[in-house]
Amino acid sequence: MPRTVTVGLDGSPESRAAADWAAREAKLRGLPLKLVNVWEPVPEPIAQAPLLGPETHQHWSERIPREAAEELRAAHPEVDVLIKHVTGRPAEVLTDAAKDAEPLVLGSRGLSGVGGFMVGSVGLAVVAHAECPVVLVRAEGDTSGTGSTVPPSRPVVLGLDTRAPDDTLIGFAFEAAVLHGASLRVVHGWNEPPYIAYGLPPDLELNARLGAEEAAAVSEVLRPWRQKFPTVDVVEDSLSGKAANRLVDASAEASLVVVGRRIRRSPLGAHIGPITHAVLHHAAAPVAVVPHD
Repeated sequence: MPRTVTVGLDGSPESRAAADWAAREAKLRGLPLKLVNVWEPVPEPIAQAPLLGPETHQHWSERIPREAAEELRAAHPEVDVLIKHVTGRPAEVLTDAAKDAEPLVLGSRGLSGVGGFMVGSVGLAVVAHAECPVVLVRAEGDTSGTGSTVPPSRPVVLGLDTRAPDDTLIGFAFEAAVLHGASLRVVHGWNEPPYIAYGLPPDLELNARLGAEEAAAVSEVLRPWRQKFPTVDVVEDSLSGKAANRLVDASAEASLVVVGRRIRRSPLGAHIGPITHAVLHHAAAPVAVVPHD
């Protein structure tokens, strides 16, 4: 199947912001943009209503992507815009659409008054099961300067776990930096020994030594990637504290935050992970979740 930048479109301001972000991403990648609109069958009691029947519902479902496609073609004439109507449950349809996506883009509401996303059940389900990177984009105007029109000069931020670094995740972040002409800020969080729990004063010398070791570990992981992508300006931030908090802080000045999701093939089902879950809900920039082994 040909690769596309795919976006879930339901007519909401969030999905339209995601479609605009996806169109610009498609232009950079030289790929078509596919708008996926899911028509969920109308429940039988509603289907009997004369003004809210299934035909009316389907008409509006088809009109939404048609009008969005016209707007996107006018704004991005270099991008080939495709439309796909699918009947079914949104989470299942979008997860299936992710098989041909590079990446899959979804809209998400910003939390009023504070930074972060309101990630709904559909978005979380897709992120947890999609086989490709999923990018969550908020609607324009949710926060100042952190919506879908983030200046490209802002860095791409990568959350790095030095104890289990993954090539898929790191490669995606470096390629995103190249694609967007941005620098790459690599954020690694580490925890100081739990002195307070034992009633002991902090050991500043020990903390300094641990900090140096953690910073050296980050440099070691990134060394081959710096050689592979010599044009990318890389900033390494190894900071004490919770990784999720450090990534959320870094997102305030980011064009994109890249985090991972470990693929778990078990009967217990898929999981997003606590750090990625926290970043999804509190980041102030678009978030790309990259599945990896």
